[in-house]
Amino acid sequence: MTEAPNSLSIQALLPELEQAGLITRTFRRLDPDRQRAILDAILEEAAERGPTSVSIKGIARRAGVSVGALYTYFGSRDGLLAFAVQVCVRSMTQLFEAAGPELAAMPVRQALTAYVTGGLEWSRTTAALVAYFARGAYQGDPAVVDEVVRPVAEAMRATIGSILAAARARGELRPGLDLEATSRVVHALTVVVCDAQLLPYLNVYVQVVGDDVAPQRALAAAVDLIMSGIGAPTDEGR
Repeated sequence: MTEAPNSLSIQALLPELEQAGLITRTFRRLDPDRQRAILDAILEEAAERGPTSVSIKGIARRAGVSVGALYTYFGSRDGLLAFAVQVCVRSMTQLFEAAGPELAAMPVRQALTAYVTGGLEWSRTTAALVAYFARGAYQGDPAVVDEVVRPVAEAMRATIGSILAAARARGELRPGLDLEATSRVVHALTVVVCDAQLLPYLNVYVQVVGDDVAPQRALAAAVDLIMSGIGAPTDEGR
């Protein structure tokens, strides 16, 4: 993802979400900044309390709107949560689907580096979404795991798989590589490198970056490690 979008954009999804009954026309007509503030408030509340325990009053307070206004935007508490889930999943999976062909066309080392750096750039503009996603990924909240984490993780792994499949077709990978298993392991390694920078509490445990190792240095080391295991042998190394 060489040019990650600057923020979480929901505008393209609104007509479909309105047609599905998840939002009202009143919400669709709001200023985009107000729409984003409401979405962030929903995600922040859900990340802190869990999707099944969100408080409508808490969301209204975070968003700076009335409880009554929220009901005119979504109709119900369930609709409000379904809206947030759909925006999360669709926005994130579409990001990977859009970036996949460009990444697959790059040399594999460059593609893996761009995949992580682009994902980090995008994620840093969506703090509320990252916190909500982390609740499922690292705290195991069943609702978030099933509805958000699983489909997004599968899109991420598919992107890694397309990068490696294209690299193998170009002769960049060593012969006999188990592509399916390797895609899963590379996915796991890139997740750790990325999430350690987004979630400071996780980095305390995994120790990816530190005062003596900058993020760029850690990423370069991770890509070197991956390439030493999967890259085609060079003439010098044969």
